[in-house]
Amino acid sequence: MLDDLFAAAKAPILITGARPVGFPDRAGSEPIDVLFDAEGRVAAVGPGVAAQAPTAVRRIEAKGAFLSPGWVDLHTHVWWGGTDISIRPEQCGAARGVTTLVDAGSAGEANFHGLREHVMERARETIYAFLNIGSIGLVACNRVSELIDMRSVDLDRTVAVIEANRDRIVGVKCRASAVITGTWGMEALKLAKKIAHVVDLPLMVHVGEPPPLYDDVLGVLDPGDIVTHCFNGKIGGSMLEDRTLWRLVEQAAERGVVLDVGHGGASFSFEVAEAAIASGLLPHTISTDLHQWSLDGAVWDLATTLSKLLALGMPFDAVVKAAATAPRAAIRRPTEGFLGVGAKADFTLFDLVDERLDVRDSKGRPARLERLFEPRWAIIGNDAVEAHRHLPPDGPKGRSACPNCGWLQ
Repeated sequence: MLDDLFAAAKAPILITGARPVGFPDRAGSEPIDVLFDAEGRVAAVGPGVAAQAPTAVRRIEAKGAFLSPGWVDLHTHVWWGGTDISIRPEQCGAARGVTTLVDAGSAGEANFHGLREHVMERARETIYAFLNIGSIGLVACNRVSELIDMRSVDLDRTVAVIEANRDRIVGVKCRASAVITGTWGMEALKLAKKIAHVVDLPLMVHVGEPPPLYDDVLGVLDPGDIVTHCFNGKIGGSMLEDRTLWRLVEQAAERGVVLDVGHGGASFSFEVAEAAIASGLLPHTISTDLHQWSLDGAVWDLATTLSKLLALGMPFDAVVKAAATAPRAAIRRPTEGFLGVGAKADFTLFDLVDERLDVRDSKGRPARLERLFEPRWAIIGNDAVEAHRHLPPDGPKGRSACPNCGWLQ
């Protein structure tokens, strides 16, 4: 009996009748079949593959659902047990259609080894990280700031940890807002940028409550650096209330700075995003900033976040790109070759369904979605995981605060 179960688990996987979308090196969306061998690699792709497939396969009938490169959530907090805000990878990963998670600064140099050993190396999803410039990371998030002053940063150890973990660390993270840095101003950000230069990796910057000003942050960033929470609606940091800031964001995008949604519990405004998209200023990447206080609050999951951007006027193809290949480009990972024979399986199978859903942004503003991204399966190597959207038990609650500190992110 156990032998039969093991054999079934290792059997090849066959997806039939899927419409490819979001593959930069493949044109057209005519339905295809994809066969993966027992090792979880692409064995054959085409409209007639199913007829030639082995008998003993795990068959997934797509029935016209979309097949894209596996979704990537560029901003999550998944160091469960290592910080007081993190969630488990399985709460936002494959079961939600997401094959790759990027932890955005939960760990600093002093505790990254715990994130790696206890979370990254045990997860079915691929997990990368932006290393926090603050040595302790988000252990007691906002109750004990990771950037009180220079004593919170160890430049030598930070570089050493990055060099020893380049297979998992994809950049440097700095939270540049007053609730974290107090009166330290731009100095923490400048240190983070210096370290990013030294290790030749992108810098991800959290923009929020000034100081420092969103305006000044943009002046430090180079092409390839990432602004997360780009469409926040916070006083002093909202593009919509400041024409100078609006133009600075446009200029940053034009020179190659990555605009990342980073929804979060208090960092995404429908009003700001809708105005930006209407003017042609689209986010490059769509991420959730999922953590304990946003999971059942304003965010829920990546699929719902994608649905929000679609409803605000972002084209379907652009939304898929912002969830599949653009985040990979942002962390310098391959964006092509997913359907090449021999490639390791890394795909999301999803539908776009006509269904009404009441949601809120991070400021508590309600909206009704009419079309939803609905994940069906995540394929990671030889692992086929049935997926669906997350629905909080109490419905949309908008802003959710940490019960310990009242913090909203």
